[in-house]
Amino acid sequence: MGDEARFCLHCGTALAWITLDEDGGPKARRRCPACGWTHWNNPTPVLAAIVECADRGGRLLLARNAAWSGRLFALITGFMEAGESAQDGIRREVAEETGLTVERLELVGVYDFQRLNQVIIAWHATARGEIRLSPELAEYRLFEPSEVRCWPAGTGYALADWLRSRGHEPVFIDWPPRDDAAPAA
Repeated sequence: MGDEARFCLHCGTALAWITLDEDGGPKARRRCPACGWTHWNNPTPVLAAIVECADRGGRLLLARNAAWSGRLFALITGFMEAGESAQDGIRREVAEETGLTVERLELVGVYDFQRLNQVIIAWHATARGEIRLSPELAEYRLFEPSEVRCWPAGTGYALADWLRSRGHEPVFIDWPPRDDAAPAA
């Protein structure tokens, strides 16, 4: 359970861990002992795109986040913003992160990523245009679908499902040893 909320948003009192028998069984939650406000700690929606570059022979664009150590490349991801649909959000994220324009979207699936308390909504995005990376991304590479390797977590499972739908049996890799700067999914 996330530790980000330690004080009540209504009255500022320190939250206390309590176990309640609600929502189908016992659940540990943080609740305000003064006013009863509850921090539900619901998962955050994250959008992910398997970006297929229509004007680059259908190769897939994977990128390396500037904050990551190592040379791992991953799907384009970002948080869904209030007031936007998942489709609008992933179009925005692809444009912001890569400069590409999404022409077509197809839902791949929804995946949990419990380590970061996220739910990932993954899309196959057919896109084109000039690739211009945002400062959040250090570099990108283009891969044939048969060349990509899947990581055993959130977006890696989405990529594996997409590969299977295209007749490719996914190959999984192990994450390198984890440190605080390593990518999470």
